[in-house]
Amino acid sequence: MTESNGTPRGAGGGSMPDWEKRFRAPRVSLPDWAEDAPDRSLFVSNATGTYELYAWDRATGEQRRATDRPNGTTDGVLSPDGEWIWWFSDKDGDEFGVWLRQPFGGGEDVPAVAGLEPSYPAGLALGRDGSTAVVGRSTDEDGTTIHVVRDGGAPQEIYRHRESAGVGDLSHDGTLIAVEHTEHGDAMHAALRVVRPDGTAVAELDDTEGGTRELGLEVLGFAPVDGDTRLLVGHQRRGRWEPMVWDVASGAETDLALDLPGDVSAEWYPDGSALLVAHSFEARSDLWRYEFGSGVLTRVETPPGSVSGATPRPDGSVEYLWSSAAEPSVVRSTSGGVVLDPPGTKAPVSVPVEDVWVEGPGGRIHALVQKPAGATGPLPTVFEVHGGPTWHDSDSFAAGPAAWVDHGYAVVRVNYRGSTGYGREWTDALKHRVGLIELEDVSAVREWAVSSGLADPDRLVLAGGSWGGYLTLLGVGTQPDVWAVGLAAVPVADYVTAYHDEMEALKALDRTLFGGTPEEVPDRFTASSPLTYVDDVKAPVYISAGVNDPRCPIRQIDNYVDRLAARGATHEVYRYDAGHGSLVVEERIKQVRLELDFAARHLS
Repeated sequence: MTESNGTPRGAGGGSMPDWEKRFRAPRVSLPDWAEDAPDRSLFVSNATGTYELYAWDRATGEQRRATDRPNGTTDGVLSPDGEWIWWFSDKDGDEFGVWLRQPFGGGEDVPAVAGLEPSYPAGLALGRDGSTAVVGRSTDEDGTTIHVVRDGGAPQEIYRHRESAGVGDLSHDGTLIAVEHTEHGDAMHAALRVVRPDGTAVAELDDTEGGTRELGLEVLGFAPVDGDTRLLVGHQRRGRWEPMVWDVASGAETDLALDLPGDVSAEWYPDGSALLVAHSFEARSDLWRYEFGSGVLTRVETPPGSVSGATPRPDGSVEYLWSSAAEPSVVRSTSGGVVLDPPGTKAPVSVPVEDVWVEGPGGRIHALVQKPAGATGPLPTVFEVHGGPTWHDSDSFAAGPAAWVDHGYAVVRVNYRGSTGYGREWTDALKHRVGLIELEDVSAVREWAVSSGLADPDRLVLAGGSWGGYLTLLGVGTQPDVWAVGLAAVPVADYVTAYHDEMEALKALDRTLFGGTPEEVPDRFTASSPLTYVDDVKAPVYISAGVNDPRCPIRQIDNYVDRLAARGATHEVYRYDAGHGSLVVEERIKQVRLELDFAARHLS
């Protein structure tokens, strides 16, 4: 065993390679803007080497770093009047903390809500009157609670339940609150409830029929007009995510039935006359405008690739964050030009992705492939598995895969069953055989990669973070003769211990995935736990872990590592002082260096 200190052999000296430049290049998120003060915006940037919140006054051009913490800050929101920045303060990435606020122009951070103990966040909605806040909280002891705070007074609890829930939205006039809840016990498919600020129920929408069918709903936002009781809702009634309008006063539901093949989300234009529609299909995305009066759907022109965020502005323009696998991200506007261009060097480009479709045990599997320009196989190949599991790899810029390509590897990313963007049945296919189903799809794509001549069967690397790290450890244990190296970042390693130590919202998700707790369905947890197969692992394994991680806690990783060490298996462990990943650029570079070095040593 090696306890790594973060300094691989050969590190340091020489000019900076392109892969490091991609991580260090300044980047920005899509700016959020205040509803009643649209010149005031908030965005996230790594300009100082750590991801922090920045205030931007568009009228003057002034930009100001609003937060400055050793492990970074990304969770923040502007009050609708633009006077306050609310941001969530946790301890070293443990996601457990309180909301603070500071004046937009700068000043002291003060507790945003008096009388609420630290918790995991479960949504936040701020009123346009500047004095109302709806705060969602989650703790292991209480489950989810939602509180209304007015004029800085004592928080009034309006909701409590053991199952996971969260604040959806507050209506434009502050008279209605939308709540997403899973009181029926299915954490993957929420129902909706609308209440008044005193907690009185107004309306309920539940497509799960009390948990008897697997259809979910999500809050997309109230209409931005005083007195308007229309709520934009995402639903899955036709096997994919689509928007509809629900009038919570009358109960009327307006099905928009947009003629688009993939998952569809939407948000209101500021005057409420139209919707900005975001469409995701087969690892790429595009934007559309839907007019309520005519029902016309018009494309909003964006380059081929992925739009990872978009917002309509009061002047009718749309700002969006775009990238492709080859081109770094940039915030653009349909009115022309770049909206927010961070100073400093630009990230070097990478290579485009190639689409591959492979027949698998549950249907056609979509994979994205990158390889060095002009290279021919068979190549050492990294199967980089995404987290989530309800997420998907897309044709978007990612510094991690680009680093492997720079070092001569092919990179294959598999949108296995459980991934979003391919319909509800594909996303919901994980039940009960958790982890094993995803690995069946990875195996099918791996067989294609080898038989096609792309991948060298003796130099296959399985890698991933979070759920991808879990699948990595499960894969090297259940498929020990296939993988030459395993690289697992912040993984689930011992599923039973992970369940007991993780945050409450993830316990609810695990109960949904497995059909119960480890005590209720022990065989399922055993079959899906990497610890069950640890003695079968043959490949050298590298693990990185945040010691404050509430999602994949450190104790269960230590249990797995102890078992590897007990039989003298080749492995290295790197522990760092953060939570579920790091917001510090140099820390992230250090971790990628360690992975690159570990793979090079064990594939040579």
